[in-house]
Amino acid sequence: MARLFLLLQLSSLMAVGIAHQQALNQLPLVSNQGDEFHPTPFYSRQRDETSLDDAFKEFERITDNPPLFTGITTFAHLDAPACFSKDLPDGSFDIAFVGSPFDTGVIYRTGARFGPAGIRMGSRRLGKYSGHSVELDYNPFNSPFTVVDCGDAPVTPMDNRVAIKQLEQAHQIITSRKPANQTLLKHPKLITLGGDHTITLPALRNAYKQWGQLSIIHFDSHLDTFNPDSLKDIYGGVNSNYSSVNHGTYFHIAKDEGLLKDDANIHAGVRLMLFDPVEDIKEDRRCGFDIIKATQMETLGIKGIVERLKKRVGDGPVYISIDIDVLDPGFAPATGTAEPGGWTSREMLSIIEGLSGINLVGADIVEVAPAYDTNAETTTMLAAELLYEILIVMQMSPV
Repeated sequence: MARLFLLLQLSSLMAVGIAHQQALNQLPLVSNQGDEFHPTPFYSRQRDETSLDDAFKEFERITDNPPLFTGITTFAHLDAPACFSKDLPDGSFDIAFVGSPFDTGVIYRTGARFGPAGIRMGSRRLGKYSGHSVELDYNPFNSPFTVVDCGDAPVTPMDNRVAIKQLEQAHQIITSRKPANQTLLKHPKLITLGGDHTITLPALRNAYKQWGQLSIIHFDSHLDTFNPDSLKDIYGGVNSNYSSVNHGTYFHIAKDEGLLKDDANIHAGVRLMLFDPVEDIKEDRRCGFDIIKATQMETLGIKGIVERLKKRVGDGPVYISIDIDVLDPGFAPATGTAEPGGWTSREMLSIIEGLSGINLVGADIVEVAPAYDTNAETTTMLAAELLYEILIVMQMSPV
């Protein structure tokens, strides 16, 4: 009996389905069958063909404010002039982003050569029409300054000495031009996308030529002022002119070259393990650095840290270098030498916002290695957001 009842139900459902399909087949599908079919505007074909001129105008309008996930990937959808061409005229830009895809100066995990590309991908949701800061009430993409993305400096992965020289020349070419807004700027300013932290050395060499000795705000879990001689017994027993320039010694070299001011530099977010607790700190002080440890966030707070940073660097030209490993790996896992116990993304962003008013002439963000990132692009999006804040501080700075 139950089986018979089930068969009757199935027969009934099949009959309903067949009747429904027959009804659908009888519907008029084309508009030339009278007035029975009235398609919605969404599905209907446009009766009036758009002229090619109108199409051009429409696409010009759309490309001025494209969907954030489209287009050639530059930082925040910025224009990309041929910055390394001799034909690019003066006045083409005021502030330029440039990539330094170099990572053969590391002593642990590589991968930061892909940092510039990753950071640009992480910046896709930024742009002229989506770039107004709530905290600072400012849009750096709609301002008196012309901002561009110069692409990546062409560097060889085969010889560090040649690569560092190429990076220095790339910076020099970009900043050799007169700025677009000569009323507000004497020289164009650069923001560099690393790359491992070695790339800060050629950036500082070029900035020194433009602005003189620099005060450094260095966000990092490590000091990076190590004497190259002290590393020879640690990493393979080698110390040569080639290996001595790396992502842990560049500030030591910058100090020896006279690029840094005395006692006007500061590390923030430090929590490393030292090789030699006496010599390493002694060398760091010789390079003119003070230290804010990561754990001092609990005692100083964001406001106290900002006050110490500003007091240390004073009113002179300042260069900010951000190693992404200053952040806790939970917020920025994609880096080569991660250290647990770092700052949160909100703490770091708030500190950068608090630096408004310093005389910021150059900056970089380094050690972003996208291969270690999450599927959600956690690190690269954060790196892009930090650079967005840096760009605002740079534009609000005195010149």
